[in-house]
Amino acid sequence: MSNILLFPQDLYDLAERVIVENKAIGRKVAVAESCTGGLVCAALTEVPGSSAVLDRGFVTYSNEAKQDLLGVSPDIIDTLGAVSPATAWAMAQGAIEHSRADVAVAISGIAGPDGGSELKPVGTVVFARALRDVPEEDAEQKLLDGKGRTEIRHQAALIALELLLPEKA
Repeated sequence: MSNILLFPQDLYDLAERVIVENKAIGRKVAVAESCTGGLVCAALTEVPGSSAVLDRGFVTYSNEAKQDLLGVSPDIIDTLGAVSPATAWAMAQGAIEHSRADVAVAISGIAGPDGGSELKPVGTVVFARALRDVPEEDAEQKLLDGKGRTEIRHQAALIALELLLPEKA
């Protein structure tokens, strides 16, 4: 039986780097995903040996899930929106607090084709990385230039995986 990859090669290769490099330093990771819907976590678990590194993943697609599973304040979402650096940071912090991970990354965005606005067009994605016991906020909003939902989600997953590499923390 041949190995059939469920993911594009670039996504698998980067997930493999995340697993290998974090395993080498004994670091655990967690992921809190919204617009990627578990894509980052699934890519990580495609890699043999991922259980040594991946503690858990949270798919918090709805605002209620962000609040219930990650403790994101409804005030943040109501004031700034689900797609904001503050929400992503709260998601990453919640992933750290509700896991045994040393580092967590969070992703929230508008993958389209609907849901965009003038201020937050389709392709707007926010990323945050939280390190255990490091209170410094690390969140960033990007406008991804994808040709569709799948491409935007793919690009977002690659960026999130990059943030889990040890040299980024």
